Amino acid sequence: MLKLWIGDKYLSVAEKKIHIVCKRGKEESLKIAEELIRKFGNLCEIKIDEGSAELINYEKRVEPEEVGKGADLIIVLGGDGTLLSVSRNSVGREIPILGVNLGGLGFLTEISVDELQEMFSDLLSGKMSVSNRMMLNVKVERQKESVLEFHVLNDAVITKDALARIIEIETYVDDEYLTTYRADGVIFSTPTGSTGYCLSAGGPILYPSMKNIVIVPICPHTLTMRPLILPDDVVIRAILKSKDEKVILTMDGQVGFPLEYEDEVIVKKSPIVTKLVKSPNKGYFEILRTKLKWGER
Repeated sequence: MLKLWIGDKYLSVAEKKIHIVCKRGKEESLKIAEELIRKFGNLCEIKIDEGSAELINYEKRVEPEEVGKGADLIIVLGGDGTLLSVSRNSVGREIPILGVNLGGLGFLTEISVDELQEMFSDLLSGKMSVSNRMMLNVKVERQKESVLEFHVLNDAVITKDALARIIEIETYVDDEYLTTYRADGVIFSTPTGSTGYCLSAGGPILYPSMKNIVIVPICPHTLTMRPLILPDDVVIRAILKSKDEKVILTMDGQVGFPLEYEDEVIVKKSPIVTKLVKSPNKGYFEILRTKLKWGER
């Protein structure tokens, strides 16, 4: 019987449970899911996210908050945004996630549709490599009371409303005063998130296995304020010092929370990691060259 290596044990194909999450509104993802069910459904148990399962009239369904629970693998058919939401919703389960890119610029969903069939066969035969990606724990304290807590894979961003003026964010690292950022906002990023908003704002690209937190000011008033790379064992406190401006904390570009004057945003390394299945056919630098079109004229 075919066996699969996951974590520290082998699982037979018959024992294997797979959850598939499709990008909403993407017809191609539903067709691929149906094909996987048709080809491999008799070898392992496959469940589809509830909304997609209803569209293809498939009885084995999993609710969004249950994705990864009791599963050995999660397959994401979509883009980086879909994978980020799956990572956040399945936090703490640390189930390997295989991301299939269905178009657009994807650094996390590094498997192409053409590779999927070969990848799935490799998966069933146990040929699989997993990358452990650092996450951030992000907490908001208001008058010393915790009002929000999230674990994010990419970044946490404090940013002003479109019509607001420059905001002030008083920032500390391990209780040592760093600076007061006067800017459109500040990005706190993981190495995984360094190719996202962080990169667009002029931040560095970090190799994904590194253990660092990146701080990137967004359009700072003082041009000498540059991105800062910190070790992963620090605790960052960012205090909003603007009274009359609309300011939002955004997690992974998907979840927003309005901040108030003197709210404290506390950022540190999460004890939880996201496990991403790596492509057997291309390395990280090839992905960078392809996605960022390095070397092209």
